Amino acid sequence: MGATFEDFKFNRQLLNAIDDAGYTEPTPIQQKAIPPILNGQDVMGIAQTGTGKTAAYVLPIIMRLKYAQGENPRALIVAPTRELAMQIEENIKAYAKYTDLRVVTLYGGLGPKTQIEQVSKGVDIIVATPGRFMDIYLAGHLVMKQLQVLVLDEADKMMDMGFMPQINRILEVVPRKRQNLLFSATMSDKIHQLSANFLEFPTVIEVTPQATPAQTVEQRVYYVPNVKTKINLLKYLLDNTDEIKKLMLFCKTRTVAEDVYKFLIRKYNEQEVRVLHANKGQNTRINSMNAFKNDEVKILVSTDVAARGIDVNDVSHVINFDVPFVTEDYVHRIGRTGRALQLGEAITFCTPAEEYYLHKIEKLIRQTIPVFDVPVDVFIEQTAFEERQEQAREIDEQKRKEDPEFKGAFHEKKTLNQRKKFDAAKAKANPNSKAAKDRAKKPFRKKR
Repeated sequence: MGATFEDFKFNRQLLNAIDDAGYTEPTPIQQKAIPPILNGQDVMGIAQTGTGKTAAYVLPIIMRLKYAQGENPRALIVAPTRELAMQIEENIKAYAKYTDLRVVTLYGGLGPKTQIEQVSKGVDIIVATPGRFMDIYLAGHLVMKQLQVLVLDEADKMMDMGFMPQINRILEVVPRKRQNLLFSATMSDKIHQLSANFLEFPTVIEVTPQATPAQTVEQRVYYVPNVKTKINLLKYLLDNTDEIKKLMLFCKTRTVAEDVYKFLIRKYNEQEVRVLHANKGQNTRINSMNAFKNDEVKILVSTDVAARGIDVNDVSHVINFDVPFVTEDYVHRIGRTGRALQLGEAITFCTPAEEYYLHKIEKLIRQTIPVFDVPVDVFIEQTAFEERQEQAREIDEQKRKEDPEFKGAFHEKKTLNQRKKFDAAKAKANPNSKAAKDRAKKPFRKKR
C-alpha cells in the first residue's frame, strides 16, 4: 500500500479539502518535502512544474498557521509572474476552504488600491510578485514582524527575469528568524548562490534528475527550412491529428505569437483560439487563461511569459513553434502537458538557425529528442532572401559564442561585397585610376 495524506498527521479540515480536490496519494515531491517542512526545516526543492510542488509547501503552511490570527502576514510566497501567483492563490483557497485563513495576492498590471484595501482588512498568507510586494511594503501598508515562513517559488525564473535585487530587499525587510523554502526547476550557479544567502542547513530534495521532462511526455522534433514551412506543418498537424484536444503553442516573440494567432483565426474562428503575451492587458490575459482552463477555447498561443505556473491539467499537446533560446524554458513549456500522470505530446519545429539551441536542450535534459520526417503532404517553401541572411547571421553569432576567434562566412562575404562596391565607386569617379584599369583587365578577385 502506497503513502497517503493521512500519514502526514494533517488535521481533519485539511484532509477533507484534499479529498474534495480529488487527490488520493501524495506525489514524490510531496512525500519527500512535507515531513521536513512540517518539522520547521529550511528546504530546497528541485522540481519542475506539474510535479505537485505547490501543494508540497502550501499544505504544511496551512497546517502550521491553522486559523486566522492578528492583522499581519505570517507566510509570504514570492513568485515570478502574476499568472503563477494567481495559480498559487487558487491552490491555497482550495486547501484552506475549511479554515478561516485569509490570503491576498499582490501583483502588478493593475492599480494597487484594491490590493492595499484587502491587506488592511487583515491577512495570514500573502502571495506576491517581487516588484509589487516591495511597492506596497515601501508605501507602509505591510508589517512583516509576524512572518514565520518565506517561500521563493520558481526561483530560477526569478533569476532569469532579473529579480535578484528585489529578492535581496525582501530578505532585508523580513524577520531573521523564519523558515525558508526555495523551489526551482533547475540547479544553476545563481540558484546555488541564492540558496547560500537564503537557506540555513537546508534539506535538499530532488525528485527527478535535474531538468528532466516528465516521463509521460512523448517528444519529437521536425527540421524545417523556414517560418512559412512551419505554418504549413502546423496546418497539416492540426488537420491530421485527431488526438489534439487542447493545445498550447509557444512562440519566441510577441510578433511571431500575433502572426500565428492571426493565421489560426483565419483557419478556425476567434472562439477556438486565444493569444497570451506581455503586450496584452492584465484582464485580457486572465480572461484568455480562464477560457483555456474551462475548455472554452482549444488553442492557446503564448510566449514564455505563460510557460510557467499555469496549471491546466488536460493539455494534450504542446507545440514549440520556435525553439526557446533559454534552454530551461523547454522543460517548462513541455511541462504544460503530461501533467498529473496523464500522457502528453510535445512537438518542436526547428530551423537551421535553431539547431544550436536544440542541441543545448538535449544536453540539459540528457536525452536525444526523436527526429520525425516532415510529412510528404507538407509543402516545403523556399527560404526568402532576408530570412536566409538572418539565419546565416544567427549561425555566425552562435559559432562566435563557442569560438570568439571565428570570423564567420557571413562576415567574409559581407566584406567582399563592400570591397567590390567601394572599388566600383572609385573606378566610376576616376576612370584613369589604377582601380579602373584593373577592373577593365580582369574580374574582381579576392586577395589571398
